[in-house]
Amino acid sequence: MRQHYDFGATLQASQKVNWQIDDIIGGDHRLDFGRRFMPESLARVEQLRFLDAEEKRILNQIRGHGYLYIFGLVEEFILPYVLDHARPGLASDDVRTRALLQFAGEEAKHIHLFKRFCEAFDEGFGTRCTMIGTPAEIAKVVLSHDPLSVALLILHIEWMTQRHYLDSIKDDADLDPLFKSLLKHHWMEEAQHAKLDTLMVLELAKDRSPESIGTAIDGYLALGGIFDGALAQQTGFDLETFSRASRRKLNEAEQGQFIQTQHQAQRWTYLGSGMSHPNFLATVRAIAPGAEEKLAQLAPTFS
Repeated sequence: MRQHYDFGATLQASQKVNWQIDDIIGGDHRLDFGRRFMPESLARVEQLRFLDAEEKRILNQIRGHGYLYIFGLVEEFILPYVLDHARPGLASDDVRTRALLQFAGEEAKHIHLFKRFCEAFDEGFGTRCTMIGTPAEIAKVVLSHDPLSVALLILHIEWMTQRHYLDSIKDDADLDPLFKSLLKHHWMEEAQHAKLDTLMVLELAKDRSPESIGTAIDGYLALGGIFDGALAQQTGFDLETFSRASRRKLNEAEQGQFIQTQHQAQRWTYLGSGMSHPNFLATVRAIAPGAEEKLAQLAPTFS
């Protein structure tokens, strides 16, 4: 794993991307609420056959709002985590420091971008979405865990982002162009973050015993369980938002199918797709041979 990524090359690649928020949102850049925001492989609204085409589009857009909100939420704990990881090497490795500070700066930019998106969404959608949070509460819970557990969770999120864009978003011509552009620009910088996260995991695991690393992997799984509970809560909130936005009250059976289908869609989006990513599993294998098999067996639960 070490031979593929290094701080210097990743820093150079990040500096070449360097997009600005005002170039992609605001002004003449407006969301088209007549189109879908999310690919069906993540939204899974077509499975709800009791919804008509307009209702499916509304739910798809609610899921799109949730997608960027949750990214903004997780980046609220990634930012301080990366800064804390950079601090011990400030005086000893200038390139490492610059690469990690570039990483942190880009995460701060993403938080700002997603706040701008949520403002534009609220203005155009017309119904306020109920969301989990606050970000500060979630960051407090996550950052209370073992630093290696948190690094693994962050690595999971970065590779998840790569899979979503390349496998589901990049070639979907039916998505709203502005929403797709937001995801593309996010992906462009997260591609370098995945490399830096890999280096952080390897640094943190370097001098730890196999038993300690195993405990950290269990901590990563515990964090996944916390997020699974949060996603179940968000699914209930999405049902409430959908009812307000569509002015349709689903019957008991429809509500049950909505919750089951949408919670599983959320589980794949945020848990299964990252946990099963080959590059994530390769890093787990590098620090704990055999542990990736446990994760690979667990991932279908979230598919």
